[in-house]
Amino acid sequence: MTKIINGKIIKEKEISEGEILYFENGKIVDITAEDKQADEVIDAEGNYVSPGFIDTHVHGGGGADVMDGTPDAIRKMARTHLEHGTTAICPTTAACGHKDLLRAIKAFKEVYSESGKNGLPHLLGMHLEGPNFAPSQAGAQDPDNIYPPRPEEYNEIFELADGLIVKWSFAPELEGAVEFCDALVEHGILPCIGHTDATYDDVIKVFEHGATCLTHFYSAMSGITRKLGYRVAGVIESGYILDDMWIEVIGDGAHIPPLLLKMICKLKSTDKIMLITDAMRGATMPEGPSILGVNTKCIIEDGIAKMPDRTCFAGSVATTDRLVRTLYKQAELPLYTVVSMMSANPAKAIKLSNKGKLMVGYDADILIFDDNINMKKVFVSGTEVFCS
Repeated sequence: MTKIINGKIIKEKEISEGEILYFENGKIVDITAEDKQADEVIDAEGNYVSPGFIDTHVHGGGGADVMDGTPDAIRKMARTHLEHGTTAICPTTAACGHKDLLRAIKAFKEVYSESGKNGLPHLLGMHLEGPNFAPSQAGAQDPDNIYPPRPEEYNEIFELADGLIVKWSFAPELEGAVEFCDALVEHGILPCIGHTDATYDDVIKVFEHGATCLTHFYSAMSGITRKLGYRVAGVIESGYILDDMWIEVIGDGAHIPPLLLKMICKLKSTDKIMLITDAMRGATMPEGPSILGVNTKCIIEDGIAKMPDRTCFAGSVATTDRLVRTLYKQAELPLYTVVSMMSANPAKAIKLSNKGKLMVGYDADILIFDDNINMKKVFVSGTEVFCS
């Protein structure tokens, strides 16, 4: 058994000092003030002890992208984010040709057996972002590979993925969207609403069919519009109105500036917010030209990825520690709240029962970091995989 001493233990609603965390065989076995005998003692030296971060929307990092379509690319991007506290990850695709999407899924299937092993975070399953989006809200997605749902394509993907898709983002106003949403739910996939010009009425149709998550809130989605002078609520307003709607937030301080992050957390219960990086291959890489997805040119500057004409962002270059740091330091939220948004909340959204919290019986995915959210140690299922 291993114990962590002298740490400030981050729980869901408080930070506990004076307690000791014990783990064994990959599981947390106790959190108590009682000092028990252990085979190994880890001194947290007054730093925070946190559940591992869970990123359910991340395209790449370290120079690799899921759309490279190789097992090594997935391994590289996953290990890159692991060093920054991401102990569980959903590699995410982008709008692309059908063959490219199938290749990415096949690559993930090859790596999946290594989940939580060989210096990798837990591979929770894939998040497919597109191709069923509104062309008017393409953003940095490939406009040549955006179209309504095609049953022959998504049924082929279901068969190939064989249960390894966790989330799928689509625009609800497209023809066939409700039927597609039903198919996602039938296959145990969380339907997510994104890259869309939908109205509230469009959203509520699929919400009632199980689409209970908004993809990167505020980014590539409609707000209030006018029809013959009358104001009509859009997707953004739907996120506030529907209490049971999850929202993804890219908390890098650029996609959503700190003042707007504060507003979101005042208007929406923080229990329904999950932080995501939406990171592309440029995460942790030097600034300069880069590639998003298969072959979309972009540029990294000012700590963000942008399209070459700088008219919109092209994903992020954030890591999960940056998200937590931004909401804690700049949006001025309690650290335990921010950590829950980066761990317990995404776990709950995708129905993980054993991750996201420091609780007895949960997986020993544990972080030790300082007040500036710099990682000191990272554990995956009780195995130390990173030490600064």
